[in-house]
Amino acid sequence: MSVLRNLEQRLSGLVEGTFGRVFRTEVGPVEISRRLTREMDQNVKVSLSRSYAPNEYVIWLSPEDRSRYDGVEDEVADELAGHLLEHARSERLTLVSRPIIQFGVDEALGLGEFGIETRVVQLDQIPAEEPPAAPAPAAAAKASEPLEPMPARAIFEAEGTRFTISRAGSVIGRSSSCDVVLANPDVSRQHAQILCDDVEGWIVEDLGSTNGVVVNGGRVDGSLRLSNGDQIKLGPVSGRFEAR
Repeated sequence: MSVLRNLEQRLSGLVEGTFGRVFRTEVGPVEISRRLTREMDQNVKVSLSRSYAPNEYVIWLSPEDRSRYDGVEDEVADELAGHLLEHARSERLTLVSRPIIQFGVDEALGLGEFGIETRVVQLDQIPAEEPPAAPAPAAAAKASEPLEPMPARAIFEAEGTRFTISRAGSVIGRSSSCDVVLANPDVSRQHAQILCDDVEGWIVEDLGSTNGVVVNGGRVDGSLRLSNGDQIKLGPVSGRFEAR
């Protein structure tokens, strides 16, 4: 089970009955948590020896969506903060405090629309650091060996369109909130995600879709490592993956 689906199950069990009403809107916990992690990755500040992630986030919702969080806001914020903390640890990002998450209302947003505002860590919040020690001769020699570069981006081509996918990942689905939006009605709202893992490279993950993900004729159960030229089917929609 993916981290996001596990998070959704935990959130849905916080307040029996209430959460079912909260997330019948377009804005669900998986969509929010995915956008939060992307904002964290895109707003990292690098110091001498560490990468600092922002620790304050505001989730802007429409008035109707915001009202549905009444009574569960603190619990939702705590779960989302825990998810960001786990993500920061897995990516070796430094936080000056536990993530702080707040909810706000934007009258310009319609039902199901939301935005994330990231409050970037200020330089005066970053503690002073000592310069890293010089590497031992053997370590220095090893560090000088050329490493095989990881492609900075990938291409997913489907429905006659070429979509660029960054290493941080792109969510593919029918929802307008997805990074790659497909029009076919048999594609789930959040169908799959393609991202670059530092260990495995480019992978595709099924996000609990109705009609499944198939790579080169084989059904994907959870996630699967991708290779250049792989054929990916999201329900009835066929696409091609290219690493650049």
